[in-house]
Amino acid sequence: MKFLDQAPRFLFFTGKGGVGKTSLACATSIQLAQDGKRVLLVSTDPASNVGQVFGIAIGNRITAVAEVAGLSALEIDPQAAAKAYRDRIVGPVRGVLPETIVKSIEEQLSGACTTEIAAFDEFTALLTGGTLTQDFDHIVFDTAPTGHTIRMLQLPGAWSGFLETGKGDASCLGPLAGLEKQRAQYQAAVDALANEQKTRMVLVARAQAATLHEAARTHGELADIGLTRQYLVINGVFPESEIAKDPLARAIFESEQAVLAQLPEVLRDLPTEQITLKAFNVFGLAALKQLLSTETAVHATPELPPDVPKFNAPSLAALVDEIAIAGHGLVMLMGKGGVGKTTLAAAVAVALATRGFDVHLSTSDPAAHLADTLQGTLTQLTVSRIDPHEVTEAYRAQVLASKGASLDAAGRAVLEEDLRSPCTEEIAVFQAFSRVIREADKKFVVMDTAPTGHTLLLLDATGAYHRDMARQMAGSTIHFTTPMMQLQDPEQTKVLIVTLAETTPVLEAANLQSDLQRAGITPWAWVINNSVAAAGLTEPLCSPLLRQRAANECREMDRVTQQHARRMALVPLLDHEPVGVAHLLQLTASKATHPIPSQPSLTHERRST
Repeated sequence: MKFLDQAPRFLFFTGKGGVGKTSLACATSIQLAQDGKRVLLVSTDPASNVGQVFGIAIGNRITAVAEVAGLSALEIDPQAAAKAYRDRIVGPVRGVLPETIVKSIEEQLSGACTTEIAAFDEFTALLTGGTLTQDFDHIVFDTAPTGHTIRMLQLPGAWSGFLETGKGDASCLGPLAGLEKQRAQYQAAVDALANEQKTRMVLVARAQAATLHEAARTHGELADIGLTRQYLVINGVFPESEIAKDPLARAIFESEQAVLAQLPEVLRDLPTEQITLKAFNVFGLAALKQLLSTETAVHATPELPPDVPKFNAPSLAALVDEIAIAGHGLVMLMGKGGVGKTTLAAAVAVALATRGFDVHLSTSDPAAHLADTLQGTLTQLTVSRIDPHEVTEAYRAQVLASKGASLDAAGRAVLEEDLRSPCTEEIAVFQAFSRVIREADKKFVVMDTAPTGHTLLLLDATGAYHRDMARQMAGSTIHFTTPMMQLQDPEQTKVLIVTLAETTPVLEAANLQSDLQRAGITPWAWVINNSVAAAGLTEPLCSPLLRQRAANECREMDRVTQQHARRMALVPLLDHEPVGVAHLLQLTASKATHPIPSQPSLTHERRST
């Protein structure tokens, strides 16, 4: 593998959600360890599933992977990091300062901004050496989906620059109290990231236009901050050996090859590797050891069935019919990156708009491209994107125009400095999110959310705001509603968890559901997207690879219906990308719309191929 040739100490795997970053980072770590290196695998994803992939508990501590000599792993837990960070700042003043001041400091340290700073603090410590990492030859980073990764990698430079000019005095006063001492560490982190001899970026994509365009954009953004040593891995490429007798397999192969022929110009000169699609779920040590293999044939095993189960499950159209009954409301699609949230959000929005409803389709995903998915407009459909840069600039302008209007030159300069803090973005994105979802009392608002980890941070900010409002309004007779109260009300909000019928996406979806339930938000339905088994209902699957993947899906579908989902819809894998209004409408125009039972169960019928 080219990206493993003369591997430097730091290897970063990044890309759009769902392209296989975690699997590749794990497989790479195993390969390096088997070559006799001491390796630390680190996840910076707030919704890390590295432990799940290995089948062990890891968490926010360096943990040896017992079955692989020389390999250890660490999951940076933002919440645990934030608690340690708060204790480090508040501990020395507790019992020294008045309790009211201590509580004020704790309040300032309770938001999503502190969580991000604390996680980044741990991240930079790993880059700058010290006793924590001195025993390792390589540190492999499995990063969050692209938008959050760029944010993480920019932070060392952002905070270094911010500290150089002096810290602000308002929105980040509490968090910044602990940053001044870290100036040297942050500068060392910037230097390590920019050093080609120390750091290599691996851009991971699929043979799909959206993920390759995302890789191209990421390539430019990383180069802008000095990370020029980049490699490209195109994961899960459908093998030509599978297409002879299977129309669906041929269509997938030809579609992927057409996309690869149009590889974005900026990616063409990068060292590139293709990894073929495997018949097995990449889960567990045995599967990870095979991932980097060039083997493409699917060998007959006792698990490879002569036929494919037929599933009788509700369609996406059935869910849309039920959503439409209310006439308005908030519909939020959540889930792991790469499961198709953007496509399904667009499909739901288009379906509601064609039924005559006013619909606002929006996204909080920094890497989402709704315009590319829609490729058209509808009279009753409004489309927007919460762009972190744009909303932050608008927020700064608003604060300067209001709060800054009565300040003298010195005061305005201090305010401007404070607004340059990276924390300002968290406030701006939350406010933009709140404005969009408030429209749901008069129309349908369909929200395509960022991948799981980033969404949970946004919900954390929403919860912090709710707690602050409740504290301020305690004892008051004034009625108030916060965004969190709106999300918790099933009459106002329907959360659809999107997943694939694969082990890791289902596990992450189940964890997301648990996190939501702890926040008082009950998911309304699950949607299993891109199902090979469902595609086999209309055309027999002759490709051994597709048949094995369909058989694998059956186990995961059973798990969803028996353990997790109150409602469920099944969306088949298509022989073309569902791009454009006409194709999106096909996703919600199923001829067979089945009623949705309150406790669904899939009925299995055997279908011979």
